[in-house]
Amino acid sequence: MKTWKKVLLGVGGLFVLLIASSIVRYQVNKDVVTVQTSKVSHEDLTSIVTASGEIKPRNYTNVLGEGFGKIKEIVVQEGDHVKRGDVLLRLEDVQPTADVEAQRAAIQSASDAVLSSEANYRSAQATVAQRQADFEHAELDYKRGQELFKEGLIPKQDFDTRKATFDGAKAALTASQAQMQQAKSDRDKQHATLEQNRAMLTRLADVLRKTTYVAPIDGVVSFIAVRVGENVVPGIQNSSGSYLMTISDMSVVTAEVMADETDIVNVRPGQIADVTIDALPGKLFRGRVTDMGDQAILRTSGLATTQTTASNQEAKDFKVVVTLDNPPTSLRPGLSATAKIQTAQEKGVLAIPLQALAMRTRKDLDEARKAAEKKSNSGSVVLAAAKPPPPGTDPRKEEIQGVFVVRDGRVQFVQVDTGITGITDIEVKSGLKDGDEIVTGSYKALRALKPGDRVKVNNETPKQAELS
Repeated sequence: MKTWKKVLLGVGGLFVLLIASSIVRYQVNKDVVTVQTSKVSHEDLTSIVTASGEIKPRNYTNVLGEGFGKIKEIVVQEGDHVKRGDVLLRLEDVQPTADVEAQRAAIQSASDAVLSSEANYRSAQATVAQRQADFEHAELDYKRGQELFKEGLIPKQDFDTRKATFDGAKAALTASQAQMQQAKSDRDKQHATLEQNRAMLTRLADVLRKTTYVAPIDGVVSFIAVRVGENVVPGIQNSSGSYLMTISDMSVVTAEVMADETDIVNVRPGQIADVTIDALPGKLFRGRVTDMGDQAILRTSGLATTQTTASNQEAKDFKVVVTLDNPPTSLRPGLSATAKIQTAQEKGVLAIPLQALAMRTRKDLDEARKAAEKKSNSGSVVLAAAKPPPPGTDPRKEEIQGVFVVRDGRVQFVQVDTGITGITDIEVKSGLKDGDEIVTGSYKALRALKPGDRVKVNNETPKQAELS
């Protein structure tokens, strides 16, 4: 045989061998799924709830308009430290000052009128006393004259004179008593007028006081909303007065953050939180949860659920207040902040990566078990049975949480009970043991993986295309 024929036969045989080996390799690996795995191990876990919000002082007050007027002077500037009672701004006070002075003059006049009425009343009392004495003397003389006249010791003319004197004294007493009562009424009236003028002075003095605004608390002037020359109006019914400025007590600083409704059940007062502030990158501030809101707040509108009557299924948040332990003096209200609240901590617990968890229905697990048993000639493939369903549930729809464990080149779905969740790992309370090899990826493989599938472990860093 010629050489070229030998070469041609050799090449052909090699080609047939390659095709046959490829077919065999394909048949062997066509049902094999490539996965990434990791080992179950003991770790220290810390459960974190992350919430965003802003820096706020524990105590602050918004200064609002209390009266009408035009601003003539703003004494402070933003950033100034003030003490309680320090003057903040002044309004024009010409009219209120004039009203107060006029009212003080009216009070002085009313006081003089009271003194005059008191004197008149005392004079009337003295007159009544004198008329009372004259009446008593005339009454005695009249009674004596009656006895003498009956006995015929005095003439009729003398008796009539005594009777007329008695009647005149009685009328004079009655008149003086009426004058005293009139003087008393006049005195009471002047006293009432004086009290009315004093009450009016209190009101006008309050109007004058409201032209000068003072700091209600110690703190920092964190914001001024008005300028000199602008008009200030007070609040009317449900409408608040003009917003002038904010005084913030920065001695106690908090981060007021909004926690998701699914996380708030794990947050408790006293828990430690690490706070980061966007304006101070690279710095971490330690704090503790000191207050929690009881009312859910709609995420889009910022309104409490009790403030709206419409049924709404949108996401809700709850307010959480974290008090910083040692806040820097450079902090300002309104700075954006993020708090990472440590809600639970466990040491040396079995943990697995979060992405290893998978959800399967009981129906899917049963079907996979039956399919695996059919593929096995000897029926030796045994899949871990899930816990029986709770009474009253539909087994076909029940979802079971578990992980895929690699055993003898195949995966087995094992139901697990989980505990606290860390940043990347989650605690496993039952179902696994230390050293078990579990499937952690890829996401595409985990999504389609079934119990009993053959797998090939490849823990090299996956390419970007495989991650999607």
